[in-house]
Amino acid sequence: MAGVFDNPVFPYFAFYATVVVLKTMAMSVVTSFHRLTKKVFANPEDTAGMGVKPSTHESVERVRRCHLNDLENVIPFVLIGLLYTATGPSLGSALLHFRIFTGARILHTIAYLLPLPQPSRVLGFFVGILVTMSMAWSILSNSKY
Repeated sequence: MAGVFDNPVFPYFAFYATVVVLKTMAMSVVTSFHRLTKKVFANPEDTAGMGVKPSTHESVERVRRCHLNDLENVIPFVLIGLLYTATGPSLGSALLHFRIFTGARILHTIAYLLPLPQPSRVLGFFVGILVTMSMAWSILSNSKY
């Protein structure tokens, strides 16, 4: 039985999964930047000695919502994408799925943070969901249960 590293699709999956996970992780840094520049903190202990009270700010909340949306979409992509990769899809089909998802999530983030007018953010969201659902359908339809 061939190992996961012998699968020609796996290195591509690993690359695109890493890109979207790093993008998701970067949202924590962006949130921290907005918190520090706006002097907006969620917890009383974070404000000690700063002369401010815990509060919210629209720019911080916007970044947090974008980050939460990443968590809700990138984690399923990584898990389903790994299973999809294990089913032995064609390299072309797999690359199409991985690239479209990655592009959709980047579009979603740009549209959320700038913000761009709708439907740009919605398109990024739904395209990413549809890609993940397409991989899930492929897994289920090719499963031997």
